[in-house]
Amino acid sequence: MAEAVATKTAWKLHEITAHSSNVSSLVLGKTSGRLLATGGDDCRVNIWSVNKPNCIMSLTGHTSPIESLQVNTNEKLIVAGSQSGSIRVWDLEAAKILRSLLGHKANICSLDFHPYGSIVASGSLDTNIKLWDVRKKSCVFRYKGHTEAVRCLRFSPDGKWLASAADDHTVKLWDLVAGKLVFEFTEHTGPVNVVEFHPNEYLLASGSSDRTVRFWDLEKFQVVSCIEEEATPVRCVLFNPDGCCLYSGFQDSLRVYGWEPERCFDVVLVNWGKVADLSVRNNQLIGVSFAQSTVSSFVVDLSRVTKSDSIPHGLIRDDEPLVPPTPTGSSLRRIYDRPSTSCSKPQRVKHNSESERRSPSSEDDRDEKESKAEIQNPEDYNEIFQPKNAICRTPPRNSEPFPAPPEDEPIAAKEAVKPTRAPDVQMLLPKQELPNPVQRPPIASSAPLTRAEPLVIPAARNEPIGLKASDFLPAVKSQSQTELVDEEAISQIRKGHETMCVVLTSRRKNLDTVQAVWSSSDVKNSVDSAVAINDLSVVVDLLNIVNQKPSLWKLDLCAIVLPQVEKLLQSKYESYVQTGCTSLKLILQRFLPLITDILAAPPSVGVDITREERICCGRARGGELVRRSHQCSRSGMCNRRKRTQEWVLGGLRVNATSSHTPASHHPHT
Repeated sequence: MAEAVATKTAWKLHEITAHSSNVSSLVLGKTSGRLLATGGDDCRVNIWSVNKPNCIMSLTGHTSPIESLQVNTNEKLIVAGSQSGSIRVWDLEAAKILRSLLGHKANICSLDFHPYGSIVASGSLDTNIKLWDVRKKSCVFRYKGHTEAVRCLRFSPDGKWLASAADDHTVKLWDLVAGKLVFEFTEHTGPVNVVEFHPNEYLLASGSSDRTVRFWDLEKFQVVSCIEEEATPVRCVLFNPDGCCLYSGFQDSLRVYGWEPERCFDVVLVNWGKVADLSVRNNQLIGVSFAQSTVSSFVVDLSRVTKSDSIPHGLIRDDEPLVPPTPTGSSLRRIYDRPSTSCSKPQRVKHNSESERRSPSSEDDRDEKESKAEIQNPEDYNEIFQPKNAICRTPPRNSEPFPAPPEDEPIAAKEAVKPTRAPDVQMLLPKQELPNPVQRPPIASSAPLTRAEPLVIPAARNEPIGLKASDFLPAVKSQSQTELVDEEAISQIRKGHETMCVVLTSRRKNLDTVQAVWSSSDVKNSVDSAVAINDLSVVVDLLNIVNQKPSLWKLDLCAIVLPQVEKLLQSKYESYVQTGCTSLKLILQRFLPLITDILAAPPSVGVDITREERICCGRARGGELVRRSHQCSRSGMCNRRKRTQEWVLGGLRVNATSSHTPASHHPHT
C-alpha cells in the first residue's frame, strides 16, 4: 500500500501565452472559478478555461488596447473597455457582439455588472462614472465627484448601491435609486486600488497603495478597523463566500484577515507575482497574474488555511444558498435585502438629460458589424457555452477541485531515494486527475525557483534565492556516497568563503553604525551616515527599511537619496535595481502632485523675490567688473602719462645741459 503523500498548500496550476503582445487586463468568472478572460495590447479579448492550454474564443472589434474586463454573474456576458474610452459587450453563448457603448473621453479603468439587471457601470480616467443600459444602448446616469482616475467599481449585493475607488485616495458610495452620493471615505493616504462588499453584512473593504486594508461600516459610515502591517500595495481583495474572512492578494503572498478586531489569521506564500484577480470555488482559491504576454494561474487549498477563530473549514456547496453567520460581539450589522427574483432590476434609476443619453447610430452599427467572436476551439466552446442540459453549465456546478501536487522533497532526501520508488509517486497523480488529462505533471513541476526574485524577499524562506545547496556539494560518484557527514559538508561549503565572511562582517559593522545614528537622531542623519560610508549595500539595507513606511519620505531626504537611487538603477545586481525602483516609486507617489503643480504653475503675478535677488546680485557683480575694468584702464593711462612725462622731462634736461656750455666756446661771443 502506497504511503500518503503530503500535498502543497499553494501551487501553480497553469501558465499560458495569452496574447501576441503584452497582457493588459484579466478577470475570473466568480461563479464557476473556471472561466478566464484576458485583454491585451493586440486589442483582442481571449476566453480561456483556467485549467486548459487552448484559447476557446477570441473577441475582436476594439481598435485600442484593452484596459478593463468584467464577466456578469451567470457568465453569459462579458464587457471590455479600451484605452480610447469605448466599451463593448459580447454574448458568449451566442458568440456575437451585443452592444457598443461610446461616451467616455479617456481610458476605461474599471467595469462591473449589476447583480440583478442589465446595467453596466464604467469608470474612466476622465474621472466620470457612467451607468449603461445594455438593452437600450444608452447612458442611464453619470456620477461626478472623483478628481482622478476611477480604479474599481462594485455593486452592492442587493443592487442598490455602487462603490467606487479612485486615485484621489477616496472611496465613494453612490445611491442608484436617488442618483446621488451617499458618503465619501477619505482615510486612505494613497490611491485606492480595489473595493469589495461583504456578501451579507453592511460592510465594505478597500485596499490601497498605502499598504492598508480598511473596513467600513455602511450603517454608521465609519472605519471598523484598519490593517497596516503590509510591505507591498494591496492588489485585490475577496470575501469568503460565507463572509467569515477577507482574502487579500499581495506581491507573492495571500493574507487572510478578520476585522472585529483586526487580525491576520494566516499568511500563505504564493509565488504569483502581481496577482490581478481572485475567485473561490470548491474550498479552493484561484488566483491569476500576468507578466508581459504570459498569464499564470495558482491554487490555494483553503482547507489548510486558517480562516477564523471559530468557524470550521468545511466544503461550501455552491448550489445551496448561503446562510449568513450569526453575528457575535460587536459585529451586529444589517443584512442585505436581495430581490426575490434574479430577473429584477434596480427600482428606479434617475436619468440624465437627453444630451447625455445615446441612441443607436450608423457609426455604432458599423462598429458592431466590425466586432467578431472567433471560436478558436469548437470542442471546448460547445462544452462550456452550449451544454446539452440547460441546468448544468460548464464550467460545471459540480466540478471537482483541482488536485494538489505533492510537497517538494529536500534535495538530500531526493538523492537518497532509491530509483525503484519513483513509480509509486507517479502512480498517485493520475488517480487524482479524473476529468482532464491536461492536469498532470506540469502542475507538480512548477518550482518556485523559476520565478524572478520578488520585490520584497519574505523573511521565512527554506532556501536562498538563486542558490542550490547541490551546487556547493561535491558530485556523487556512487550510491554509497550519497550521505555526507555534517563536518565534511560544512567544510566543503566554507571553502573559498572567507572573503565573503569578511565582507559581511564589515557590512554588519556599518549597519550597526547607521543603527546607532538612527536611534540617537532622525532618519535624515542616518541616511547621511549611510551615504558617507560609501557602500551601496548599506544604502540598500537602509532603503529597504525606509520603503516599508512611506511616511518617512521628506523632501530633504529625497535630496540625499536620489543620487544614490541613480547608482542603484545602474547596478548589475537585480536586488539593488529593485530597491532603487521601489524608492523612486514611493518618491513619485508621495511628491508627484507637488512636482506636477510646480511644473504646471503659471508665472506668478507678484514679485519673485528670489529672482529679484539673483538679478540684483548679477547686476552688482557686473558693476564691480565694470569698475575694475575702469580702474585697470585708468591705471594704464596713468602709467602711460607718467612714462610720457618722464620722457619729456628727460629731453628737457638734455636741452638744459647743452644750453649751459661756457660763453668762450660760443661762436658769436
